Amino acid sequence: MKAERSVLLAGLVIALAALAAYHNTFGVPFVFDDEQSIVHNPSIRSLATALQPPTGWGFTVSGRPVLNLSLALNYAISGTGVWSYHALNLLIHAAAGLTLFGLVRRTLQQPIMAKALAGRELPVALAVALLWTVHPLQTESVTYVIQRAESLMGLCYLFTLYAVLRSATTPASRAWPVVAVAACALGMATKEVMVTAPLVALLYDRTFLAGSLRGAWVQRRGLYLALGATWLLLGWLVLSVGGDRGGTYALTPAAFGAYWLTQFEAIARYVWLSVWPSPLIFEYGVTRDVRWTAALPYALPVLALGAATLWALARRPVAGFLGAAFFLVLAPTSLMPGVTQTIVEHRMYVPLAAVVALLVGWAVVLAGRRALTVCGVLAVLAGGLTVARNRVYQDEFTLWQDTVAKRPASAKAQNNLGRLHFQRGEYADALRRYELALQHEPTSAQTHYNRGLTLEALGRTAEAIAAFAEAERILPYFGQAQWRRAVLLLQLGRAEEAIAPAQAAAARLVEPAEAYFTLGQALAETGRTPAAMEAYAAAVRYRDDHGEARLNLGVLLAQAGRLPEARLQLETAARQRPPLPEAHANLGIVLAESGDLAAAVASYERALQLRPNYPAAHFNLGVTLLRLGRMEEGRRHLVAAGDFPPAREMLERLR
Repeated sequence: MKAERSVLLAGLVIALAALAAYHNTFGVPFVFDDEQSIVHNPSIRSLATALQPPTGWGFTVSGRPVLNLSLALNYAISGTGVWSYHALNLLIHAAAGLTLFGLVRRTLQQPIMAKALAGRELPVALAVALLWTVHPLQTESVTYVIQRAESLMGLCYLFTLYAVLRSATTPASRAWPVVAVAACALGMATKEVMVTAPLVALLYDRTFLAGSLRGAWVQRRGLYLALGATWLLLGWLVLSVGGDRGGTYALTPAAFGAYWLTQFEAIARYVWLSVWPSPLIFEYGVTRDVRWTAALPYALPVLALGAATLWALARRPVAGFLGAAFFLVLAPTSLMPGVTQTIVEHRMYVPLAAVVALLVGWAVVLAGRRALTVCGVLAVLAGGLTVARNRVYQDEFTLWQDTVAKRPASAKAQNNLGRLHFQRGEYADALRRYELALQHEPTSAQTHYNRGLTLEALGRTAEAIAAFAEAERILPYFGQAQWRRAVLLLQLGRAEEAIAPAQAAAARLVEPAEAYFTLGQALAETGRTPAAMEAYAAAVRYRDDHGEARLNLGVLLAQAGRLPEARLQLETAARQRPPLPEAHANLGIVLAESGDLAAAVASYERALQLRPNYPAAHFNLGVTLLRLGRMEEGRRHLVAAGDFPPAREMLERLR
């Protein structure tokens, strides 16, 4: 009973430490990929579509239905209010810390560990889990909402290992193998890094449970076949997003070689930050054109660690397992050549557990209880550093300023700082940041797009069109850039040229209502009325409250003589927000042509309430009043129409 209380108390300490370290994150705003994958992700707005995440460039949730479902649960609770997202991130992280605690404690109870740490299982497990939970290197996986992809996958990864351990130590229970496979499958549907979990589980069994790979296979063959079967689920999910996650991986021989050279620096940094977590950098940018001479200072220690791990697997199996787990968990992101990221701190979420366990274990073996005291002090210091790091996330502008100061060569950091300058109306500063970003990464479609928005705001329309075209050239399925180019071409009176990019945008955007609206405008201006009506109808179908699209569709229907349909669209547009005086004015025309003159008068009057200086509404109201025999009122509105030619002509006729 006393032992159970001690375990519960240790778990409470871990949970409270997690809360203390992340108590200041509940108001952290959405940043960077949060916008695309949460704010602009329509699939999370209903639990019915939550398991069908959008695909394409920029969606962290693509091919990751469990991650998307967790975001949908948050949306059901708080919409886009950030507090619930951070609360769930913290719960996931605390659960992962508790799972790690249970995994380490029960592992230390196995015969292979009895001599080294006998009687100290609980304090050592507490030290490992506590340091891992409050370590500042974890902030990106917890505070940055969309990196729940990493922490949720990490929870599934750790729980898979825990369930494998329990299935071996409680063979009478049939539940634990099922739990292990379920956790592994959920992880596969959360993030692709989970691919190595069956291998690490088998290696764990070989090291701590069965004593050999053959023994692990013979004793638990069915479990490992079932764990391996979850690769089928992962393969299907990867193929569902094109095999390259919307173009975020470059699967060419040249890309593999260049990317692998960058990973020597990445792994060396990960190890250093595990021991000395400074400087922490939100976005490192993409390292390109790395030569062997530049990679060599990082390659030597990394290769030495790899060689030591291979040696330890044969001679020191516990240390060998921890080293192998470190490299295996990092393997998918270190071997697959990503085009958007080369060094990313959240990749250390699970591997950090291996580093901390190795260091704490060695320290306790060498120094005994004094090492545990030191671990307690380090946990307090680490928690304080985590709180301080979380303050940087409180303001997105501060976050990107911090990133640029530490990593000025990060094109993404320069680009995002420019985006925030743009939102503040500081267009000159925004352009300067975009130019710096393009110096480091000239093929960044997003930077060209953002530069185009700034040029558009400055009235430099031709340059903006060229910037959007360049973004589209680099990323042919960049629907947002295609839409903005179509909008500007329309503004310049080049409606024929606007049709193709508007059609492309409408086909590619997850929320295509505006693209269909622009397409409708271009088609209407080029005289293709039936196609324009179809485009406006599509805009309304994707966004029911698109009043402008309903207005234009109603006008075209009225011109085609389809008055009942026109009336329906215009009445709906007139009821929506913001109120459109044009909708009321055109509804008045349809009502008048339908013979409902009294309703037409009311509609014109509502249009004039919204826009008193509306010549066409004054004219049509004047004509309708004349038809009703209200001559003086009609004449007054015709006069109020001013220089509107039909009004002047009507007044002449009245004279």
